[in-house]
Amino acid sequence: MKDTAKRESFEEEGTLPLRLVEVVRQDLRAFVVSQGMKALAEMLEEERAQLCGPRYRHDPERACSRAGYAPGELVMGGRRVSVPRPRVRDREGHEIPLTSWDAFGEEDPLHERAVRQMLLGVSTRKYARSLEPIGAELVERGTSKSAVSRRFVEVTSKKVDEWLARPLESVDPIAILIDGIHVDEHVFLVALGIDIDGNKQVLGVREGATENATCCRELLADLRERGLATDRQTLFVLDGAKALARAVRDVFGERARIQRCQVHKTRNVVEQLPESVRPSVRASMRQAYRTTNAEKAKQQLLNLARRLREAHPAAAGSLEEGLEETVTVKRFALPSQLERILSTTNAIENLMGSVREHTRRVKKWRDGRMMLRWVATALQDASIRFRRVMGHSGMRDLAAALRGRADRVATESNAA
Repeated sequence: MKDTAKRESFEEEGTLPLRLVEVVRQDLRAFVVSQGMKALAEMLEEERAQLCGPRYRHDPERACSRAGYAPGELVMGGRRVSVPRPRVRDREGHEIPLTSWDAFGEEDPLHERAVRQMLLGVSTRKYARSLEPIGAELVERGTSKSAVSRRFVEVTSKKVDEWLARPLESVDPIAILIDGIHVDEHVFLVALGIDIDGNKQVLGVREGATENATCCRELLADLRERGLATDRQTLFVLDGAKALARAVRDVFGERARIQRCQVHKTRNVVEQLPESVRPSVRASMRQAYRTTNAEKAKQQLLNLARRLREAHPAAAGSLEEGLEETVTVKRFALPSQLERILSTTNAIENLMGSVREHTRRVKKWRDGRMMLRWVATALQDASIRFRRVMGHSGMRDLAAALRGRADRVATESNAA
């Protein structure tokens, strides 16, 4: 009783603002929305007053006059809401736009919200339910399945085209990782560059039927046409596909140093063996790849291939194919952490995992263009959260080693 009486006395004396009491008694979100709409109306009226002068005051020199209101729409919380639009006309009767209205009426926030919700896994059918309620007093639209889908297609199509065509003259990757991701019956090859500071950047994407040499050559040719320099020594980290290595050599020639992914190579060999011998062979290959000396690692792998040749010739042949290129990075004497990263395509596999997370939500693919739009959008979204590779200080050592090799190749060419 004492607390109640004390509160009532506070209200009577004005110690506790009555407006605060009103807020407590109603939904806070509805209050914020309603007050925001009032503030917007006041802002629009204030701009109109600056153009037309004070209301109900005669001014013969007035250049503009009020012209009532017209139905209008503004973006709010991922949808469009109906808001009366104040109108202003000059002496000739031409309507003068209000800058405040134009600023609030931009479509970009609405489009960005739709794309963000889709990338977070919200389906077009559930888009409206994913938005914060704004109160029943506002009339809203633009949250239907078809409207959200149209916005997503419109925005992503434009962004993907710009992103895939962006110039690469200022990009100077020391290492380029290439790998493919399967989406339905299509394959998308992705090139990920790592610069001298260890920063990662998606360089390009190419759609094809398989991870063949033609698709890879087209990807590399596209990078070259967009300004990527191909006259420098570059480390390429590829999976076990021979086609990719052949395509890289076709475009970069002797300037390409190829590192075959050790994880892919181990998997390709082990899958051709009976279950009983797989653990021992896998352990032997991992032990060889953990060796810091390239020649020693190479010799251990050749010894393993020799032991497998009689009983398992297919596995031995798979191990010997491209064996030299599985220890390329070891010849640069890099820090162990960076050597481990550049010995596999795991860095780009993590990126592919983000793409799979986004694309798996699509239940029906209409065409390859739709797939490309989703893959590229997912890559863009993932690239925002890129971090520098671990052991990135060793990238300068790699750059110096590649330059040293370039100098040796040039000297040998001149001597010949």
